Amino acid sequence: MTQSDAPARSRVFADITPIRRSPAFARLWIGSTISGIGTQMTTVAVGLEVYAITASTFAVSLVAVIALIPMVVAGLYGGMLADAFDRRHVAVIAALFAWGSTAMIATHAWLGLHEVGLLYLLATINTVAGTVLSASRSAIIPRLVGPDQLRAASALGGISAGLAVTVGPAVAGVLVAAVGFAPTYTVDVVLFSFGFLGILALPRMAPEVGALRPGIGSFVEGVAFLRGAPTITMTFVLDIVAMTFGQPIVLFPAIGALVVGGGSVTVGVMTAAYAAGSLLSGVFSGPLHHVRRQGAAVGWAISAYGASIALFGIVIAAARLLGGAAHVGFVPQILPAVALACACLLLAGGADNVSSVFRGTILQAASPDGMRGRLQGIFVVVVTGGPRLGSLFAGLVVAAGIAAPPILGGLVIIALVAVLLRVVPSFRRYDAEHPTLR
Repeated sequence: MTQSDAPARSRVFADITPIRRSPAFARLWIGSTISGIGTQMTTVAVGLEVYAITASTFAVSLVAVIALIPMVVAGLYGGMLADAFDRRHVAVIAALFAWGSTAMIATHAWLGLHEVGLLYLLATINTVAGTVLSASRSAIIPRLVGPDQLRAASALGGISAGLAVTVGPAVAGVLVAAVGFAPTYTVDVVLFSFGFLGILALPRMAPEVGALRPGIGSFVEGVAFLRGAPTITMTFVLDIVAMTFGQPIVLFPAIGALVVGGGSVTVGVMTAAYAAGSLLSGVFSGPLHHVRRQGAAVGWAISAYGASIALFGIVIAAARLLGGAAHVGFVPQILPAVALACACLLLAGGADNVSSVFRGTILQAASPDGMRGRLQGIFVVVVTGGPRLGSLFAGLVVAAGIAAPPILGGLVIIALVAVLLRVVPSFRRYDAEHPTLR
């Protein structure tokens, strides 16, 4: 008996049955994983290049800020495109724009132009194309795997994202330091070709008969659907709660400089710990296969996330109270505080990924196929926009102390999850064996 054929309750590692059963899914997953690493490399390298040109942290932040509104529009409109047209064609066209914009970013570096405005434009095009690509690609997956394999496919998606976030930034930092920006971007161009080939090899994904063309009518239809689908709506609301009140990454530089010490090394270690938690929970996601009460599982996972973030804040508060001034450099004295903080972040990353696996499974299983593109577009907007709201929350609360945002935010998450699950009991009772919208 193979590991993927073993009883669900005895499985420890991720279920790879979708890869074994569907060659199309396997190609898409492998390509997405490889290209995702390249995308993270470019994201980090663009920020580093903007800073190298301007020496301004504010200028670096504008890379994300400028792309925010276009990204939201792209998510909503791209979802409508995925429902109205052949999803494979939509994904191929979006991939071409993403690939082309990456190549232009590389060309900009090779020519030594150092034009920040042009970098902003190209990075925005890349973000818009990537958003449309992500929405259409996610809507494709249910057609490639059976309903019984959606949980496994979501868990494999978590592994893919975890690898990208763990490996991409680290490789980008090394390459930029060793060979410069242009070769780093060029590596992404090469890696993205694997993702493009995975999409190009997909079968035809024709839309449903009578699907509305992109526009106001299609948007209104999607909104009306969500109003009658509290189960789907809750997956979005709970993620916004978690990301708005429990996003500590924006605090890492201050923690490394002012509280614990260690500077950029501490920032890198803490960032890697969160990503590693996400990756490990994906690798060891086998036990998730037998969970039927997925709505309740989302609630528990996000509550665990909130508790982990609150504990992270407590560790930081204790480090400041006991350690006094921050140490210069990554010295042995800061290791206990860094280790405890990383342990909390490891748990937070794992809980976040577990929540993502179940939320993604509910979204794909309960949604009708003709609505999946629009809902995945909203999902992409929520997942990418939520952390930006989290950065704003942390910035507003940080006046009360560096540890205040994670402690307060973590407690708020736990309280809001409890209230929301009580207000919408149908979500708490959601049964994976009998997917329903309400």
